[in-house]
Amino acid sequence: MADNARAKRLADLIREVVAQKLQRGIKDPRLGSHVTITDTRVTGDLREATVFYTVYGDDEERAAAAAGLESAKGVLRSEVGRAAGVKFTPTLTFVMDALPDNARTIEDLLDKARQSDEKVREASAGAKYAGDADPYRKPDEDDETDDGAE
Repeated sequence: MADNARAKRLADLIREVVAQKLQRGIKDPRLGSHVTITDTRVTGDLREATVFYTVYGDDEERAAAAAGLESAKGVLRSEVGRAAGVKFTPTLTFVMDALPDNARTIEDLLDKARQSDEKVREASAGAKYAGDADPYRKPDEDDETDDGAE
């Protein structure tokens, strides 16, 4: 359990250091203010770190940001090593976070469902039931015999 806590602390530190360095320390124009570090995960042996990021922009800007992060990997890793003070600085792997794309897809699907519901609502506005309002059979009141003898 202590190893998991240590990996979590290191992951949090890596996320903060990389985000600060991207914001203030790296002069690469591909890594402007549109790159956001969303999450970081470190393996249990503290040797590898996966840094998840998002890019606000189109596919061209995403590709440019990926290339910029790849070229700045060494600088970022040495900055993490300096801040962490661990025996072995983890290797950094940058992965585009799919969460915003997934959220956008879900929002699109929900919009389609709302539009479909609205069409059904409009089509059924003046509609009536096909049969009786209460489709269940009930015993007729005549069928009950009340002869008073029990």
